[in-house]
Amino acid sequence: MTFAKPFLRGCALLAGLAYAALGLAQQAAPERLRLVGQETEFVVQTAQGKIAITRVLTPSAKVKGWLQPLVPVPGVVPIGEVELLGFYNDPEAVLVDMREPEWYVKATIPGAVNIPYTEVATRLGELGCAKAGKGWDCAKARKVVAFCNGPMCPQSPTAIAAMVREGFPAGRIHYYRGGMLDWEALGLTTVEGEL
Repeated sequence: MTFAKPFLRGCALLAGLAYAALGLAQQAAPERLRLVGQETEFVVQTAQGKIAITRVLTPSAKVKGWLQPLVPVPGVVPIGEVELLGFYNDPEAVLVDMREPEWYVKATIPGAVNIPYTEVATRLGELGCAKAGKGWDCAKARKVVAFCNGPMCPQSPTAIAAMVREGFPAGRIHYYRGGMLDWEALGLTTVEGEL
């Protein structure tokens, strides 16, 4: 009898530890996020064998989304931070944060206006177009620097496609694919957006 109780307690303790370890292992397994389209894994052949490239949320990769092409619509000009800074000296240019307002008010690139991606097709007048019957006349369109949350954010690519579909010239759109993710990762100045 005296042997059975410590033995059972020991078994219960081991079972409890195993259960806890299983729970921690399940918690430690991060959620796989989309890479391109619906895919969560891209298998590549290397000299060392096959390797699966995956994506998970990290302090740096903090937006779910999926990877966006460098050129979301043919004719759109991709830019980086140096080119974006150059637009501050161009009176024809407008920097447009195409994220939802709740993101914009927390932090944005200085000088950016907020035109959410869901509204841009109806607000082309703010970008130099004029209403023309059922569509838009964008002959005097401004240069637009468009951005959202970063390389995995579909908001500005969606907005850019809508702009071009409505008649905005693709060559007047400059896409900062790095968006807020790269801007903040580089330690560049942000401000709270004003609606």
